[in-house]
Amino acid sequence: MRGWACLWLVLGILTWGASLAEAGCVPDRFEDNDYTVCRFDLRKEKLKLFSLDPAGEPYGSFRALKAALHEQGLELVFAMNAGMYGEDLKPIGLYVEEGRRFKKANRRDGPGNFHLKPNGMFFIDGNRGGVMETEAFLAAGLSPRYASQSGPMLVIDGDIHPKFSRNGTSYLRRNGVGSPDPHTLVFAISEGSVNFHSFARLFRDHLGCQNALFLDGSISSLHAEELSRSDGFFSLGPIVALVKER
Repeated sequence: MRGWACLWLVLGILTWGASLAEAGCVPDRFEDNDYTVCRFDLRKEKLKLFSLDPAGEPYGSFRALKAALHEQGLELVFAMNAGMYGEDLKPIGLYVEEGRRFKKANRRDGPGNFHLKPNGMFFIDGNRGGVMETEAFLAAGLSPRYASQSGPMLVIDGDIHPKFSRNGTSYLRRNGVGSPDPHTLVFAISEGSVNFHSFARLFRDHLGCQNALFLDGSISSLHAEELSRSDGFFSLGPIVALVKER
């Protein structure tokens, strides 16, 4: 009986683990920091970007996007803030939605995280997606269905951004995106304050991403239905989302 009990316990744990893996977003821990990590196979899940509502105004929140989708018979399954934006909540760098370029690539120098070069893009095109440094993306001549520019890059071809220090003193809640292969995007949000170097190591050393991009800090927000979570602390610019029919 004891043997059967152990067997059922193991099977239960395996089933629970499999359900978490299929759920998309799961709690994770790396180097004594807590994260939520959301992994999507683009061959199975169709991610999209959202910025402006039908009236041409920014959605600004998961709540507003969820309500708009509900009217169309759709469900917001996953969402995360997805790129730098200005005071008007509109993108300040390249932004492509449904194949239409709303904003061209921003190659200017300036203050702030976005201009801590190299910055970069994350993009989705059918069942493929990825993260690339801005100049490499433009040189490749890609025209994806969705793209958002943000910065700085966290990991560039396996190397951590050269301006990050392991002992960096800027600690914030942060979120970002990486791509371990051409069909997978991995999003992560820290549950506490981390510095850039630590966050970059998460993507490179723990999540297996040779390229990863910082999406934002402080306002970092996540909507995950399976975790019964929908952050609503700050106004948001571009949003990446997984939407399904209800």
